[in-house]
Amino acid sequence: MRMSKGLFPTLKEAPKEAEIVSHKLMIRAGLMRKLASGIYTYLPLGYRVIRKIENIIREEMDRAGAQEVLLPALSPQELWEESGRWGIYGPELMRIKDRHDRFFGLGPTHEEVITDLVRREVKSYKQLPLTLYQIQTKFRDEIRPRFGMLRAREFHMKDAYSFDRNEKGLEKNYKRMYQTYQNIFNRCGLKYKAVKADTGPIGGDVSHEFMVLAKTGEDQIVYCKKCGYAANVNRAEYRRSQVAGRRSQIKEEPLEKVETPGMKSVEEVTSFLKCKPENLVKTLIYKVDGNPVAILIRGEHEVNERKLEKLLKAKEISLADEETIEKVTGGPLGFSGPVGLNPTASGGRIEIIADSDVVGMKNMISGANEKDYHLININLDRDFKADKILDIRSVIPGDLCPKCKIKLIFSRGIEVGHVFKLGTKYSKDLKATFLDEKGRERPLIMGCYGIGLDRIMAANIEQNHDENGIIWPSSIAPYQVLVLIVNNQDKKQIKIAEEVYNSLEKEGIEVLFDDRDLRAGAKFKDADLMGIPLRITIGNKAMKGKKIEIKIRKNNKVHEIDRKNLIPKIQSFLK
Repeated sequence: MRMSKGLFPTLKEAPKEAEIVSHKLMIRAGLMRKLASGIYTYLPLGYRVIRKIENIIREEMDRAGAQEVLLPALSPQELWEESGRWGIYGPELMRIKDRHDRFFGLGPTHEEVITDLVRREVKSYKQLPLTLYQIQTKFRDEIRPRFGMLRAREFHMKDAYSFDRNEKGLEKNYKRMYQTYQNIFNRCGLKYKAVKADTGPIGGDVSHEFMVLAKTGEDQIVYCKKCGYAANVNRAEYRRSQVAGRRSQIKEEPLEKVETPGMKSVEEVTSFLKCKPENLVKTLIYKVDGNPVAILIRGEHEVNERKLEKLLKAKEISLADEETIEKVTGGPLGFSGPVGLNPTASGGRIEIIADSDVVGMKNMISGANEKDYHLININLDRDFKADKILDIRSVIPGDLCPKCKIKLIFSRGIEVGHVFKLGTKYSKDLKATFLDEKGRERPLIMGCYGIGLDRIMAANIEQNHDENGIIWPSSIAPYQVLVLIVNNQDKKQIKIAEEVYNSLEKEGIEVLFDDRDLRAGAKFKDADLMGIPLRITIGNKAMKGKKIEIKIRKNNKVHEIDRKNLIPKIQSFLK
């Protein structure tokens, strides 16, 4: 491709709303342009990268025995209501009305649609196992689109769905897709970790996210260097410290009420009482599916709402409003405690759930359920009872690996893929069944596997760039080689460049020819910005002898190669 004949716009500066490296460089290098908030047009260079990623995904999915389909982007409200997700999915589901006032959803994911297809076509165990996938545009009405393609409202996704007779078949398919994802991300040149993850609105019992390690990642993960344990913070476990065990030997002191005027936060109370946050127990009133529940957690810890929601099998949880807190505890916000919690309006007792780190604590401090007062020397079982003891806190720096005894490492990550064991979540609701060997009707056992193509591109740039621009791995680079003429007025340089360009094309090497009538400095800057793996420079050195200058973008090393060895050397570099 000749740059003088195509659309290759570059910018010296990125737009102000571009916050992270990938967003800035994708705009500056001419990969994409913004149409509206969270909606982008891919330009030729960017779309070539997407197509390269598509091809890698197709090759690996086909190799794994999956079949490609193309599902409608629009799906009727009635189908989403069958699964119960029309209301649950929330405002992120884009909803439109047709001329007959019928609602449709613009697909953010396709569990309902694929399950509807399979329930109509698959009737017997003889048709199983089955894995279908598609590569399609998805839509999500993000509340705050940002970070370019990392949080967009329209994006490209590969989603796959497996259907099996039993859990054993699902486990086999899950492992196959897990390995397929590793193959895909390895070929795309990414450094990543597979971590245990929360299933979110997709549902199911088991899932893993594939996280590209990057400082700009929106997600936080923890991992262990020794044993390989890794998890999203929403799912991360930890080894309990021995502090609680040591505290159990401490003598229980008499319960005492102390005045704490205007002291509400952990920082205020601990400073006023001259104690540490680990001696204080926060009492947080939550609404769990509409019912108030008291959650007890140590002062320096935070409630992991995802864990809490999953353990309680709740559809919705949220912190209670001030009115509810006062009604339940008898005191205002900031002074709640577990001792003597008031009965609820119905006359029942509010449920108390304590984090596992609260067990064994002695002589705790907590609110007195009275304005400007706290209780000191509270003790579990003596002063109050906990209905449930659960691991409901988020991991924090210093926590130990649940499998080893070394500290967990915290890192930021960009999610590029997610695999789920759905089980019968959708097949039961949508009545997708098959007849087994004995003629009995059974629900299909499902798995779900998603990859974000745009996220692979953006995450790759986050990991592979320098102060001058992008550094593409050759597997997904828009072009493999850039041929650059230093002086467009020099006929000899033009002749040599044309010969080199034609010889590379003849060998099937993807080559971009910078034949634009621009200053050499501007061309060099664009070459580094676009990040093509190899740059061939045709200048004075090429005219004086038989040497050709090749620059490797990854390490910026320059090699002088004999023209007769150019093709094999290029092929060697690309490998």
